[in-house]
Amino acid sequence: MRRVPPLVAVAAGLGVLLLVAALLPLDALGNDLAHRFAPPSPAHPLGTDHLGRDVLARLAAGARISVGFTVLAVAVCAVLGTTVGLAAGYRGGALAQVLGRVVDVLVAVPSLVIGLVLATVLRPGVATLLLAVLVTGWTPFARLAMGLAVREAGAEYVQGALAIGATDRRILARHVLPNAIRPLAAHACMRFAHTLLTVAGLSFLGLGPQPPTPEWGAMLNEARPYLFLRPGLVLVPAAAIVAVALVVVLLGRALERRWAA
Repeated sequence: MRRVPPLVAVAAGLGVLLLVAALLPLDALGNDLAHRFAPPSPAHPLGTDHLGRDVLARLAAGARISVGFTVLAVAVCAVLGTTVGLAAGYRGGALAQVLGRVVDVLVAVPSLVIGLVLATVLRPGVATLLLAVLVTGWTPFARLAMGLAVREAGAEYVQGALAIGATDRRILARHVLPNAIRPLAAHACMRFAHTLLTVAGLSFLGLGPQPPTPEWGAMLNEARPYLFLRPGLVLVPAAAIVAVALVVVLLGRALERRWAA
């Protein structure tokens, strides 16, 4: 319990920084070739890149896409996977068997491979990136929700609800889901880090938002040729990805331990 408040404070501080980054009117696209690779200064706290663009402004603007897109993708995957998993786990039978086989197949396929396949069929962009994440992103939630539904289906309160004539939909929405929401929320924190890294990896390969739109994975790709000339251009977005993913994972694990206590 003593470990949770510091993590909550760190997560809250990170959230405030991301909110400020999303609201500040920063110029992330303005070029200034006369000040290429400028060192950190009051005008440019993190310096400028190979086109003279402010690195801090691009990092903040990239957070709007990287983190905002990840939150959206995890939310959609959580809703879709939880809905399918609860229904299949509660009903059981052939539906649960089919879902289990589908989940096993999709879990074995990395999102990066799916993204590369989709890129050959569709145009690279945000829609393709979201589709690549969603194809496999819902499966961990479905697997967890199905297991929770199977566990809760035999509980006495579910049998009591059935005895008084409650419908399956009401039982799932009013009884099973509230008891499953905590482990699902903790799992969502874990999946956030995985999804953020997947989004950054796909964008690094050129499958996400196209230049000059700032995104953390795309920033890594743009800075790669200048790794030895200006390593900070690579380290800054990389550190942002790792820091956000690490904080959310630690928060999820802390909440999981607290709820299990």
